[in-house]
Amino acid sequence: MGDYKEIRCPLEEDVVRGLRMGEAVRLSGIVYTARDAAHERLMELIEKGEPLPFDLKGQVIYYVGPAPAKPGQVIGSAGPTTSGRMDSFTPKLLSLGLKGMIGKGPRDKGVIEAMVKYGAVYFAATGGAGALIAKSIKKVRIVAYDDLGPEAIREMTVESLPLIVAIDSQGKDIYSEGWRRYTQG
Repeated sequence: MGDYKEIRCPLEEDVVRGLRMGEAVRLSGIVYTARDAAHERLMELIEKGEPLPFDLKGQVIYYVGPAPAKPGQVIGSAGPTTSGRMDSFTPKLLSLGLKGMIGKGPRDKGVIEAMVKYGAVYFAATGGAGALIAKSIKKVRIVAYDDLGPEAIREMTVESLPLIVAIDSQGKDIYSEGWRRYTQG
């Protein structure tokens, strides 16, 4: 199975600052789900000065729109979506205390700068492994925006969710580092 660092949500500042790009982790605790449409609604609340449906401080958002649960399951397939679609929203959420994000694919420069400024981490989940990821999800409840279906905000209790630190709080980025190593032989 390899060596993993076990970490828990909500994420503490010292834990976030201690994580390094490329490190394998197993995450346990409460994780929130949100995709594009939910992020737009969160931004509307922030702009109006209204309270959010959950406290962002120390939290992790997983960019996922899970499939419906089959009988006897708490959730269906729960693979990550492309994170770049949330890049325009992310710096504001980080400024309000968000400490982690889970998704797939690279993030833009503004997100990475905000991660360094506010001390946050971006985890990569394996695309195409949604059924396997779902096995780490033990409990799910809708928190907000039920009308969005799969894109509703959910609170998920996870146990030993396998992830890779894709971008750490120092701004080290596995995507750009991997490309650099590949192109330089």
